[in-house]
Amino acid sequence: MAWSRSCRCSSAADLEPVLHPGWPARLSWGPVELHPLRRRDAAEWSRLRLVNEEWLRPWEPTSEVSWADRHTPATYRAVRRAATRRARLGTSVPFAVRVDGRLAGQVTVDNVVRGALRSGFLGYWIDAGVAGRGMGSLAVALACDHAFGEVGLHRLQADIRPENSPSRRLVERLGFAREGLLRRYLDIDGQWRDHVAYALLADDLPGGALDRWRERTGR
Repeated sequence: MAWSRSCRCSSAADLEPVLHPGWPARLSWGPVELHPLRRRDAAEWSRLRLVNEEWLRPWEPTSEVSWADRHTPATYRAVRRAATRRARLGTSVPFAVRVDGRLAGQVTVDNVVRGALRSGFLGYWIDAGVAGRGMGSLAVALACDHAFGEVGLHRLQADIRPENSPSRRLVERLGFAREGLLRRYLDIDGQWRDHVAYALLADDLPGGALDRWRERTGR
C-alpha cells in the first residue's frame, strides 16, 4: 500500500483564526482521515453508535436516557452544533475519524487552555469493527501531532479507566507517560470511577507521534 500524509488548515471568513489556530483542518495518512464533524453524517453516526453500544457503553458518562435515545440523528446534530461552537471559541478541536472512507469514530482535543499552560484533554472512540488494526492509534497520532503543531499546544492529557486495557495500551504505545491515579474521578456507566492520568508533552517525541506509530507498527 502507498502511504501519504496531508494536512490542510483553513478558517471560515466569518471567524477569527487567532481564537482557534489549527481549526478547521483535515488530516490524513493512508486509510485514515480526520475532518470536522459534518452535518450530512448524522444518520451514519447514529447507526455506528447504536451497533457499538456493548463496545462503548462501559466507558461512557452515566445517563438516565437510554442509549438509543442518546444516539439519534437529532442528537448528533446537537452534538455537532455544540462541538462547532467550542471549536470556534478555541476551546476544542473536534474531529470525525474515517477509515477507508467510512465513518469509524471521533477524536477530540477538548478543554483547551492557552496562556502559560497550553494544554488540552484527549478523548476518542473507535468502531469495534476496525479495532485491533492500528487505525485508532493512527487517528490519535495524527490528532496529537496537529495539536502540538498547528494548534500550538504543549501538553495533552488522557484520563482512562484502569480496566480499559486497549485504550491504555494505545496511549502507552504512542509515548504517553502515566502520571498518577485520579480517584473516583468521573461518573461513568453508573458509578464514580477511578482513572489513570496519562500525559504527552510536545517535546517527548521529537519526531512526532506519527513517526512513533510507524516505528511501533512497522508501516
